[in-house]
Amino acid sequence: MLDLPVWFEVGSLVILTLILVADLLLVLKRPHVPSIKESTLWVVFYVVLALIFAGLMFVLGDAEHGGQFLAGWLTEYSLSIDNLFVFVIIMAKFSVPRKLQQEVLMVGIIIALVLRGIFILLGASLIENFSWIFYIFGAWLVWTAIQQVRDSHEDDDSDTFIVRILRRRVALTDEYDGVKLRTVIDGKRFFTPMLIVFVAIGTTDLLFALDSIPAIFGITQSPFIVFTANVFALMGLRQLYFLLGGLLERLEYLKYGIAFILAFIGVKLVLHAMHVNELPFINGGEHIEWAPEISTWMSLGVILAAMAVATVASLVKARLDAKSRGHKLMDEVPHFTEDSHTDGR
Repeated sequence: MLDLPVWFEVGSLVILTLILVADLLLVLKRPHVPSIKESTLWVVFYVVLALIFAGLMFVLGDAEHGGQFLAGWLTEYSLSIDNLFVFVIIMAKFSVPRKLQQEVLMVGIIIALVLRGIFILLGASLIENFSWIFYIFGAWLVWTAIQQVRDSHEDDDSDTFIVRILRRRVALTDEYDGVKLRTVIDGKRFFTPMLIVFVAIGTTDLLFALDSIPAIFGITQSPFIVFTANVFALMGLRQLYFLLGGLLERLEYLKYGIAFILAFIGVKLVLHAMHVNELPFINGGEHIEWAPEISTWMSLGVILAAMAVATVASLVKARLDAKSRGHKLMDEVPHFTEDSHTDGR
């Protein structure tokens, strides 16, 4: 059981809240497209902050829970990067002006935090009262991993049922009016396309929360670690969006790495459910003692290896594709011989 000083838990939540509020105020007071340098500095700041927090977990808690935070944070961070792919698609599909994308991303992050907070409380309550919920969480993650491999980001449909209903029932303008949801044209009030964008991002956040919360509960059952890992994974996501830019499209194999992580954690959850089994129709309601328990450190190693392999493989393929396109272009360039010059004279 995690036993941290109360001052550390309360202080951590207060500091994280203040940082998120400061980040929000920065967006509202100085809306702009951050440069590569600015985005890099912010991303590095948030990563270092997460590592410092992990170090404090090791010192004030123990190595086991420090490792759980690292594994949970990396898992949620990888899922957050995957979330960025869908954000890119939504921004492009609804032609969101680049200068407004910071505000849209910030709203998306706030929605994600609220939804994940709700699911964390719900998940913790279910786990405390129903040990068999691990079977459902595990099966859900394995199914999600299969869908992750089968589906393509490029084929993602941002027009959810709710978005289609809004398109038919709500009077929308064709132009944005800053980040306003409503505007006035010739004395009449209309909703702007920003309403559709926020709804699309909100439903996307909901779907990702359904995946991310069971995933991290497969690593730790501590609500404090689950929540802080999610907050740290979402912090800096806005700056990461502008930092990665076109690189997101080059990480072609990232979805396979994430799918592998989800499947691995899903299997881990099922094994844990077998180990604490209380269902009467499985092994007579007795614990299945031979079911192995996958350690936190093995989980951390698998997560790091999966992300490293997926990233390196994606970058290698992108480089080979670039070379291939270069050779193809060279082959298409007309080649003039001395005879052709002579014939042309």
